Amino acid sequence: MESAIPQNLEMKRTRHKRVPDDYQPPYPSFVARYKPAVSRVVMAYFGVQHRGTVPAAATDALKEIAGLFAAEHGPSHWDRAHYVDQAGHENVVSVAYWDDVARFDAWFASAREAWTGKAREGVGTFIEVLRPSVERHETLFSSLGRAEGVAVIADGMSGEVQEHAYWGGMRDRIPLSQTDAMAPGGSPELIRDGARLRVKAHDNLCLIRSGQDWSDTEASERKLYLDDVEPVLREGMDFLRDDGLAIGCYANRYMGVLSADGSASEKSYGQSWWKSLAALERWAESHPTHVKIFGAAMKYLSTLGPSAKLRLYHEVTVATADEQFFEYLNCHSKTGMLAAVEG
Repeated sequence: MESAIPQNLEMKRTRHKRVPDDYQPPYPSFVARYKPAVSRVVMAYFGVQHRGTVPAAATDALKEIAGLFAAEHGPSHWDRAHYVDQAGHENVVSVAYWDDVARFDAWFASAREAWTGKAREGVGTFIEVLRPSVERHETLFSSLGRAEGVAVIADGMSGEVQEHAYWGGMRDRIPLSQTDAMAPGGSPELIRDGARLRVKAHDNLCLIRSGQDWSDTEASERKLYLDDVEPVLREGMDFLRDDGLAIGCYANRYMGVLSADGSASEKSYGQSWWKSLAALERWAESHPTHVKIFGAAMKYLSTLGPSAKLRLYHEVTVATADEQFFEYLNCHSKTGMLAAVEG
């Protein structure tokens, strides 16, 4: 049994874990391991938004960002997902990951100008970037063999880790939690730059990407997931999308991952921006919508036991203010972090 915190990031604790040192989790889980030389990662969300039928400008924009990703200094991995937001707009988000900030910086300025520096007819675009130090970030996977998200750019996976399957495990896996409460400081502000809107957030903003992959399931398990678990998950995701602001969730997207050819896959993920890790923890531990999700998932897993083929994962970051960048062009006022400042 390993600690989720890699040895090179272990430090003398001034804040205690939620479980004793001899805690044994009831089932295995794993975390991504970066090379020790990696001190910071970048996760960059490039969104395109429109209403109704897909305009040519949206199709062109998606080709353009894919071309930029393939250019010099581009990301080590990227993927793409789709969702319909609370205003009824179609959104396609391409998420790119780097493990080298200098490479990202060499790439980003021209890419940013290409993405949010020019208006496209009938289309909005946005960029949301976090560049956290590895002390401010954690991952968790229910099984080995298929990395997702930021874990694709890691060096590999851990063995079985101790810090999971209890409330507070998410915090305990973040190396900085050994010494820091990661409390939020300040309030989001809107900065107008011509037609571009930038949001300056605050210290210890929290991002979670939490994914589901049912592509390996066989007929009976797939039916159980899609009939009994996914609708409950969707209900919780819709609550966060529509009413999350009151509990500290600035924005939530429940997205279907797209295959390389743009078709739907058998993967999804929720991605949300939170005022704090504590706000995310409160929702997870006690809010009726997540209690219902957790109950449906536990029933599912207890029914299937070790034979379950559903894969689950997440990545959670708590970022300082200077590790964040949010910019929007011609997007509606509830898009992403605009929802935190536009009323």
